[in-house]
Amino acid sequence: MREKAISVLREYNKNEALIRHGLAVEAVMRFFAVEAGEDVDYWGAVGLLHDVDYEMYPDEHCKKAPELLRAAGYDNPFIHAVISHGHGLVVDAEPTLYMEKVLFAIDELTGLIGATALMRPSKSVMDIEVKSVKKKFKDKSFAAGVNRAVILQGSKNINMELDDVINKCILGMRIVAAEIGL
Repeated sequence: MREKAISVLREYNKNEALIRHGLAVEAVMRFFAVEAGEDVDYWGAVGLLHDVDYEMYPDEHCKKAPELLRAAGYDNPFIHAVISHGHGLVVDAEPTLYMEKVLFAIDELTGLIGATALMRPSKSVMDIEVKSVKKKFKDKSFAAGVNRAVILQGSKNINMELDDVINKCILGMRIVAAEIGL
């Protein structure tokens, strides 16, 4: 399942930063899946492909994805899981399953954690702490493109304190630190 997802991701994305973002989100989704006793490969594939249409169709993000994913053989529940991270931003597809709510919560957060890591002398997630990310979270000018309201709403949707979500994201990203350049 992972090999297919990576192949589809690379078919529509050449930008290595977007691919690394997909890998980071995949790792965090897998981390949450293990904790929830869910299908790690399925959750990971959803994470990998959540931005499948972003590079080629930025103005149709989450709107072009269903077509691309159907062509690759993915079913409607998978497609809904992928596009639901854009709920309220670019699509009406609401995250209803726990997996979808996790994706909604952690997508933007992985970007904030990555940006925070790059500011550290080590440029790594291996030594980053929750308090460092929280400090940057509060600084609206830092990584200004990160939608903090989505992160807060996502944390609420999964009934988890922001500190806990940040910690789990860090732990998930550490698993693929070398692969994502952090």
